[in-house]
Amino acid sequence: MSEPFWVKDDAGSYHITQPVSAADIVALAAQILEESVLKGESLEKPSEAAELFKTKLGLKEHEEFAVAWLDNRHRLICFEVLFTGTINSSSVYPREVVKRGLALNAGAVIIGHNHPSGVTNPSQSDIAITKRLKDALELVEIRLLDHLIIAGNAHVSLAERGEM
Repeated sequence: MSEPFWVKDDAGSYHITQPVSAADIVALAAQILEESVLKGESLEKPSEAAELFKTKLGLKEHEEFAVAWLDNRHRLICFEVLFTGTINSSSVYPREVVKRGLALNAGAVIIGHNHPSGVTNPSQSDIAITKRLKDALELVEIRLLDHLIIAGNAHVSLAERGEM
């Protein structure tokens, strides 16, 4: 939609001004969530980060690899989709991730990607790229806190599974 379909009043409530699709509502929810995190809240727990990733990636029909760039206190600098793939894969280039992290002066990152298949189980490729990214980021003193795999409204945290 080209013009806003919502209005925020002085009390902080949102009012829908015209008919909207479910995708529009999800996009607004993602925007609200990202704005609240950008107000200085730290992304400390995998569940907090997972909510952000789920709203951004959960309904995508193709794989997207995204990064939540954090400062040293784990406050969100920005959230970006760095790589877009097909329905079952996405190429990830550690050099580009490191380059972007340095440009943003990030102290830590949480990475994530979606599985449009609806299955959250990490593949061997998912585990391998996590290790490659962790090693590459450590060289420039950026901590990789987690790799989240999103499938619809479900997620798996590789940190919680001990696979990092």
